[in-house]
Parts: sequence; structure tokens; C-alpha cells
Amino acid sequence: MSRIKDNRNFMKSNYYEMKDIVTDQMKDLQQPHLQKQYDMNSEIIDLIPIDNINIPNDNLLKNIEHRKSHRQFIDKPLTLEELSFLLWASQGVKSVIERNNKSYATIRTVPSGGARHPFETYLLINNVTELKRGLYRYLAIEHKLIFLNKVDNQNDKIIDATLEQKFTGNAAVVFIWSCIAYRGEWRYNIASHKAMLLDAGHICQNLYLACEGINAGTCAIAAYDQEKVDTLINVDGKDEFSVYLSPAGKY
Repeated sequence: MSRIKDNRNFMKSNYYEMKDIVTDQMKDLQQPHLQKQYDMNSEIIDLIPIDNINIPNDNLLKNIEHRKSHRQFIDKPLTLEELSFLLWASQGVKSVIERNNKSYATIRTVPSGGARHPFETYLLINNVTELKRGLYRYLAIEHKLIFLNKVDNQNDKIIDATLEQKFTGNAAVVFIWSCIAYRGEWRYNIASHKAMLLDAGHICQNLYLACEGINAGTCAIAAYDQEKVDTLINVDGKDEFSVYLSPAGKY
């Protein structure tokens, strides 16, 4: 029981411990990139701009009222327009703040401690119109997708990686959020980790509400095999690692 109680400390505010800490931002060290870099020669897919998207259930009150987790999906694709909306709602960039002629921070559709936005969105696409199956990443600043690679037996692999939660293999798309922790650590050092996990909740709740707007559903997942999911999205598990998943689809 003492070990359980000790772990509770992670949930508490620890900013007082930072009084003698000089952060990397204070040292004027270069801040990490606002978005994970990528090969410009990769396959890039344009998404639908938010101003051009029609949302069938554009009623926030009703969407909040009807919000719940869905673990059963039908074999019906999401459209590229619908996926564009889900991505924009959960991680969309509204503006980029410039400071000293450099990109300093992003203002997004969700809050983030210090506007650090440490998460990257990976997508295991199974059934989306106009997109082939495989692994993608959302380029939030550009509002585009980058195709990363084909995944052999991807439905079986995601089911295995999520501890046999079979509905993950039936979803049209599985959202997988990774964390690049240094984005927060650069500014907040040891106090950054609680804030980053709070950020994950903001992202996923927006996905829930956005799904209701397009007659779709999702289900947040925190129980998964860390190594298998990290391997699936090709991250090192140290400087970047998976934190949260949420399959989405029609029901």
C-alpha cells in the first residue's frame, strides 16, 4: 500500500520543487521543434480545410449529452472530410506565434501547459475513403497527413498491442498519441510531466465530442503494451513514446 501512496505524488503539483532549478529555456538553449520534422519528399495528403467541412450534428450541448465510449463499430468508412474534422478538432493549429523571427508556440483547438503541445498524432488507417491502409502522421501545422508505411496484418497487430481489445481492429482509424517529452521539459523541467498527461485528456475529450458531431464514436484506451505500440508507430520509446490511444469509427 505504501508504494501505491508514493505513486500518488505524481498527481500533485510539484512546482515548488523547481525554485532552485534552471530550466533549459532559462539557459537560452534552443527550444525543440513545434512539430516532429519529416521528409518533404514523402507522400503528403491534403486534408479538408475546416471552413469547408460540413458537420451534421453541429450542436455542442447535444454532443456533450450524448458523449460516451463506443466499442462496437460497423463496416462503414469514415470520409476524408470526417477524418479532417476529427484531426482538426483534437490537435488543429489555429495560429503560430512568432518570437524573434522564429516559430515559438502554436495555439490549437485544445489547451496545453505553456502552449508546449508535446503530442504527435499517429493514425492507423483501416477504412477511410481516399486513403490506403497503413500508418500515417498528422502534420498539424500544415493540416495535412504524411503516409509513413504499410503495416502487415495491421488489425491483428493493433489488437495484440492493445491487450486483445478486439474492437481496435474493427475501427475505421485508431488514433495513437505519442509524447515528445522535451517540448514540455524544456520549459518546466520536472513539473512538465503532470501537465503533459493533463494535455492528453484535453485532446481525447475533443475527439469524443467531434465524433458525436459526425455520427461516429470512439473509446479512449490507456491499457496497452508500451513496447508493441511504440514499435508499431516506429518511435524510440525514450525521447518519444506512446501515451494514449482511441479507435474511432461508425457505429
